[in-house]
Amino acid sequence: MSEGKSLSSNNNSTNLNYGSTSNKDTHKPPSPPSSPPVLHYPPPPPTFGKSLKLIVKNSWLNILLIFVPLGYIADALEMSDTWVFFLNFFAIIPLAKLLEFGTEDISLRVGQTIGGLLNATFGNAVELIVSIIALKEGQIRVVQASMLGGIVSNLLLVLGLCFVCGGCYHKVQTFNKTAAQTTSSLMTVACIGLIIPAAFNFSVDTTKNDRKDELLNLSHGTAIVLLAIYGLYLFFQLKTHSNLYAAEFEEEEDPKLSTFVSILLLTVVTIFISFSADCLVDSIEGIVESSGLSRTFVGLILLPIVGNAAENVTAITAAMKNKMDLAINVAAGSSMQIALFITPFLVVLGWIIGVDMSLYFQSFETVVLFIAVLLTSFLIQDGESNWLEGVLLLATYSIVALAFFFYPNEDYNP
Repeated sequence: MSEGKSLSSNNNSTNLNYGSTSNKDTHKPPSPPSSPPVLHYPPPPPTFGKSLKLIVKNSWLNILLIFVPLGYIADALEMSDTWVFFLNFFAIIPLAKLLEFGTEDISLRVGQTIGGLLNATFGNAVELIVSIIALKEGQIRVVQASMLGGIVSNLLLVLGLCFVCGGCYHKVQTFNKTAAQTTSSLMTVACIGLIIPAAFNFSVDTTKNDRKDELLNLSHGTAIVLLAIYGLYLFFQLKTHSNLYAAEFEEEEDPKLSTFVSILLLTVVTIFISFSADCLVDSIEGIVESSGLSRTFVGLILLPIVGNAAENVTAITAAMKNKMDLAINVAAGSSMQIALFITPFLVVLGWIIGVDMSLYFQSFETVVLFIAVLLTSFLIQDGESNWLEGVLLLATYSIVALAFFFYPNEDYNP
């Protein structure tokens, strides 16, 4: 009997345990059905009409587009050179901004490497177009002053505005010290490439034809070396050490324009810039004679404002948003590109078309370039910036502009 009871109790406990397990499983909530994977598709490309609206609303500088036809009309009616110069001067400013907008939109489609090459190519397209036209017309002093002015303007004026405007919103701003010092080192090498021809001209009498040829040969060889350094820098920036410049590409954006509209925008704007630059360069001689300004002041102070207007807006906006890596790359990087690519390219181009364009700048201009590079190197070596450093850069630029305002006209005679 006791064994039967024990077996019965064991069976009951087994049934109870089995029942409890069954009830637990029965009342378990059913698992939700698996949801299908979420696919993220890129937004459809904008229509042609929508792209045009985006282009028009891209920047407030587009208001100045009214000066484009006015500049052409003034040139066609043979108005005074002063009117032709300033109308085309203001016309190129919004065109440069549109060129930058189209280049950035295409860069978003082709990836970081090709996009970086495009930005490097079109970053100073205005300066390049104006300088090529002036070089073909034999205005070598204007070309050299424009190149030097582009470098000095970016280092002192644009970078100074970035430090001041950014410092108004942020007490101290930091940036990639390694990338900034690399750009500074490249600028030093470019400065050496301009100082050595000046020292050569000072040591050797280049008024004789054979000595003049030696100066040109030195400039041609130096230009080839500088172009090679620029190519290696692009390989360094986009390939081997792209991590140093990754901060500029952190925010992924979608293209705002269709591919056709972007290419059409670049083509049309480049054509308009060429016509406006042609009218601008043709009027330089007249405005120099009528106003008393030197060719050096026009090329070094006025013309860089045209090419740097779009970069000024981009760099200052980045600084105010505390994106100092981007701001410094726009300002100092643009100077480096002019010194290592555009200037030696123009020397080689002059060599090809038979224009005696050299890397010999006047002694005073070479000293100004050295001061600008030296001061910039001192201020960015710690990887930090504030508004006072910007004031120092702007003060230096003001002194330089004042000096070239009183600089006399001199014919080019290497």
